[in-house]
Amino acid sequence: MALVLVPPGAFRMGSPVEEEGHNDDELTHTVVLSRPFYLGRHVVTQEQYQNMVGSNPSYFGGNRLPVEMVSWFDAVSFCEILSEKFGQRFRLPTEAEWEYACRAGTATAFATGAAITTDQANFDGKIGGLPDAPAESRWKTTPVDAFLPNAWGLHDMHGNVWEWCADWYGEYSKGETKDPTGPAAGDIRILRGGSWFHGPADARSAQRDALDPGRRHSIYGFRVVMEAGR
Repeated sequence: MALVLVPPGAFRMGSPVEEEGHNDDELTHTVVLSRPFYLGRHVVTQEQYQNMVGSNPSYFGGNRLPVEMVSWFDAVSFCEILSEKFGQRFRLPTEAEWEYACRAGTATAFATGAAITTDQANFDGKIGGLPDAPAESRWKTTPVDAFLPNAWGLHDMHGNVWEWCADWYGEYSKGETKDPTGPAAGDIRILRGGSWFHGPADARSAQRDALDPGRRHSIYGFRVVMEAGR
């Protein structure tokens, strides 16, 4: 499993009100991440999931395709299996870690700039929201390394499958926060990144979604964090 070392740093989380697709729960605020961490270069593949868990629940079949039809609980269980097998602590990324890594130093709607095209990510280009997006719909997942990575070497942070994060859904803090992990309790868990089924606005760096953690669908997958220094 290829991992990318993400350095500590600070960034502006959320989106400005003038950003196309902006939602009210994307209040901009400064987040400081004080510790480096390793993040999966891409989402967990079906081959990786099969090797660790012994089964493959995915709707779209292919070793290099993302594993999907996985719940938040399935994703957490996978991380626990990795941790036990390799003696490192694996877990899901926090929502802040995910957005920080997705942006890779950018402050625009996408790591690619103010807009994104279906040559750069797997989303439904026929859904409106951004005028520069070609009208292309693949209607399926694509291999995890089918598109160029962002500036930090991470693939598919925009589109392909929504990615489960560790956090419960909740409102952002209005002030600066350090190493946020979300609310202590809740009903729905965060997903990030958009999917092959959704339009470009849902693939923005700041876009938030949240669902019952037991939900499974062919648009939900995940990537893992390995904590640095362990």
